[in-house]
Amino acid sequence: MAASASPPPSSSLKRIVAASLIGTTIEWYDFFLYGAAAALVFNTLFFPESDPLVGTLLSFLTYAVGFAARPVGALVFGHFGDRLGRKKLLVLSLLLMGGATFAIGLLPTHAAIGSAAPLLLTTLRLVQGFALGGEWGGAVLLVSEHGGAEHRGFWASWPQTGAPAGQLIATGVLATLTATLSDSAFLAWGWRIPFLLSGVLVMVGLWIRLSVDESPVFKEALARAEARKAAEPEGAAEKMPLVTVFRDHWRDVLVAMGARMAENISYYVITAFILVYATQQVELSKQTALNAVLIASAIHFVSIPAWGALSDRIGRRPVYILGAAGVGLWMFPFFALIDTGSFPNLLLAVTVGLIFHGAMYAPQAAFFAEMFTTRVRYSGASIGAQFSSVAAGAPAPLIATALLADFGNSTPIALYVIASALLTMVAVGAAKETRHRDLTDPAPTDQHGKGAPADVREKASPAEPARRG
Repeated sequence: MAASASPPPSSSLKRIVAASLIGTTIEWYDFFLYGAAAALVFNTLFFPESDPLVGTLLSFLTYAVGFAARPVGALVFGHFGDRLGRKKLLVLSLLLMGGATFAIGLLPTHAAIGSAAPLLLTTLRLVQGFALGGEWGGAVLLVSEHGGAEHRGFWASWPQTGAPAGQLIATGVLATLTATLSDSAFLAWGWRIPFLLSGVLVMVGLWIRLSVDESPVFKEALARAEARKAAEPEGAAEKMPLVTVFRDHWRDVLVAMGARMAENISYYVITAFILVYATQQVELSKQTALNAVLIASAIHFVSIPAWGALSDRIGRRPVYILGAAGVGLWMFPFFALIDTGSFPNLLLAVTVGLIFHGAMYAPQAAFFAEMFTTRVRYSGASIGAQFSSVAAGAPAPLIATALLADFGNSTPIALYVIASALLTMVAVGAAKETRHRDLTDPAPTDQHGKGAPADVREKASPAEPARRG
């Protein structure tokens, strides 16, 4: 039996983790920066002919467009990531995201070019979404496939911290600018600074990503596939990863999509919609709302590796379900605390919400990676994660804002998040535990206890029979 790829030295694994973390931080910085700007200034700069709440809705609509492009990015990057490798596609995603964000910082506003301004803004948002659709799967797989199973939940959770880190940097930059600039200066030119800063961050991230090695698990799987082709030159061509995913892993894709619902919806309600609710409904200042998200994001960052480590001890499913249940139960206290208009209460509401979110987000990377075989893992994890974003994260700020406009209170918004939490608990509860899975196995047992499909087993060489995961 061929030897499995052994876990790399600790220093090598840490370098891989650092490269993935820095890259995801930059990508999420770019993505969240748009979300914060959509809530704070884009309604004025790009949709000035609407009243404030309608302008915010239109602004969030361009925000949602980025999510619509994420499944397309998942399909394209997943296909080529499973064929060419994780590293190459991660470099491309970083360049696309950074270039689009930098270009937003140079955009003329509605006052300068009229309706062409929101059109250009929407186009660049599409590029952002396309890039992020391919980023997530590659980043978490690069880490998951470098380490062993014992601590995979912990190490794979570090790229996940790129989300709160990106949120932290984006919110921190905006909070600094709103604190040091007048409202007129911020609207005139100050909002452009954080977008242009992305160009510098991308150069740093690119330099680091180019220095790491390709996933050893992927290289081993690629070598097996090439050996099989050489041994059977007249045999059937290898199926496209996308075809294999939807034929053999469709239940795993559905589990991943369901698992993402509460995680995605709660996150964007807590971090993006909250800027609208706190400033327009409770009439707190922009600075106060941004400061709360800033501090809570720092605590969120710290909590994610802790939840990841816990998932290595007790399993991915228990931690994930705890997070979904916690978010659902917290929603009514969440809005009640914010309604008091007190900054400490606002901070407590956002912080506890994000800690519960971390319990879902931390084990998600390892959990999704462990569902799929190596030659379709990039496609499967990306499709499961990003297809759900169209129904979850994309409309979440829109739905929450519309519910607020229609009902004038937070009750329907809380019920909306609670419903998503119940859906996620059902989806994760239907899955099997995966934390002991060997990712080097060419034919792991699938999520539902069955052996790998026949066509997957055939890809193992005669000297390397399929093993049970």
